[in-house]
Amino acid sequence: MRRWGGKLGKEVGLLGCVNEVVAAVAASWGAMSDGARVEAAPRLAQWRVDVLPCYTYRKSEPFRIGLWNWYLSVERNNKQTCVKVFAELSNSAKNTTPAPIASFVTKLLISFPPNQKTIVHPGIFDKPLKHDGFVWAIDSTVTGRFVIEIEFLDLKIADPSGGEPASIWASHQIKKSSDNTALSSLARMLQEGILTDITINATDGSIMAHRAILASRSPVFRSMFSHDLKEKELSTVDISDMSLEACQAFLNYIYGDLRSEEFLTHRLALLRAADKYDIADLKEACHESLLEDIDTKNVLERLQTAHLYRLPKLKDGCLRFLVDFRKVYEMHDDFKVFLQTADRDIIAEIFQGILTTWSGR
Repeated sequence: MRRWGGKLGKEVGLLGCVNEVVAAVAASWGAMSDGARVEAAPRLAQWRVDVLPCYTYRKSEPFRIGLWNWYLSVERNNKQTCVKVFAELSNSAKNTTPAPIASFVTKLLISFPPNQKTIVHPGIFDKPLKHDGFVWAIDSTVTGRFVIEIEFLDLKIADPSGGEPASIWASHQIKKSSDNTALSSLARMLQEGILTDITINATDGSIMAHRAILASRSPVFRSMFSHDLKEKELSTVDISDMSLEACQAFLNYIYGDLRSEEFLTHRLALLRAADKYDIADLKEACHESLLEDIDTKNVLERLQTAHLYRLPKLKDGCLRFLVDFRKVYEMHDDFKVFLQTADRDIIAEIFQGILTTWSGR
């Protein structure tokens, strides 16, 4: 009897513990409000929704998973309950985060243990989630409290070069780490002169560099080192129109180690070098930067630069500054000097703009 009594006592005690756990879970569900906050872990999110009346729409607060801010929303009518998941995507050109390609499982947890009912979506795999997101229409109305749960199995981003999409939780992190290490190593190769094999002669000094790296970044350098030219024979490249500091900034860019203050100081020299050695990304970076700080002191020089290096956005920006904002009238003396040396096509465009502005009054 004692044995049975002891065993029974243990079972009763265990049952009491289970009941306490169930009661605690039920209490946590009962504490739910109409809050929009989502509980999120690295791959799992739950949004607890209180009673949702018919013909009601609710949207959660943003929650962070992977590279994106996400939202959940729920809408109910007299026939369906619709759950939507979508990522926050920006139309800004400065925000380069691509749309996610997502694999996930969505669940609707209704009521609470031990009488919990679960509705599970079959699953979504490798779906590009653009601005419209993903909508799950459930052919029944959900009453009472419930939880929307989404478990991300994988999140990928498209390869800009057209290759297979890569998971942000595996190859993306590895690639980021690898890229950072590679750039750091390239910078050390230049800074410490590790196994250099080419001399770059600027107007006031020389810098040692690497043929292979220069050739990989510039088709002009590649041609120099691939044919029987003096640069290949003498292992030197003369850049006679750049100072040593500007040339160092140019090489720092090629090796992935250019600081922002260097870039701003040497933008025009870098633009010339980018055009001369056919480095398109550097040329475009200079183009965009020169657009950002046009003023009365530099607009005429920038206009000449835009014409010389075929930079249409910079040219339009300068002409707009001069004509549309009528700054040309504030620069009488500088403009007279400019007219004596400027290209005739530029002068014609300025006067055409002035005439158009006058005729539009």
